[in-house]
Amino acid sequence: MSTPPTVSPKPARPGKVEQTRARILAAAMDLFTRAGYDKTTVAQIAAAAGVTEMTFYRHFGSKDQLLVDDPYDPLIVAAIAAQPRTLPPLHRAARGVRSAWRNLPITDEEPVRERLAIVAATPSLMPAVRGGTAATETAIADQLTRDGADATDAAVAAAAVMAALMTGLLRWASVGDGARLSAAIERSLDVLESA
Repeated sequence: MSTPPTVSPKPARPGKVEQTRARILAAAMDLFTRAGYDKTTVAQIAAAAGVTEMTFYRHFGSKDQLLVDDPYDPLIVAAIAAQPRTLPPLHRAARGVRSAWRNLPITDEEPVRERLAIVAATPSLMPAVRGGTAATETAIADQLTRDGADATDAAVAAAAVMAALMTGLLRWASVGDGARLSAAIERSLDVLESA
């Protein structure tokens, strides 16, 4: 789900691959914060991280993946599949996403907020965000359809859930009111389910 860029679960003892990825991401975040996303090049990120550009691309397929890559679609789809099929598609999707988020091991919200704040402030990232969101919408709609929902109803439900999440998360990152990540997600889904 390329909703919000999220923190991937960390292994107990990071190996060389994880250490390199973390170094690249840290260098990128520092440069994005100081110079802005659009003015920062992959070459600058690689140099700051002490790696080659080829190494950068082995770990991240593009600069935007530093901020919008999200490996959680399978967790979301499984959580939606676990919801009662008697629920309307919108409620199944919202409850499945809620369940998946509640089970993610995000212990440090600040990196998530930093990444989302950069995304919210960078219009050039919106196509990448929309691409990731579209992939998650398709995964959600496909699961709902496999479980018997009408294809149009499933697509509308998936789009509504993703739009609510993106709006809520980008506002959470931009406003900086001290609210927790989980509260922003829950609020976004509450708005949908109360409609």
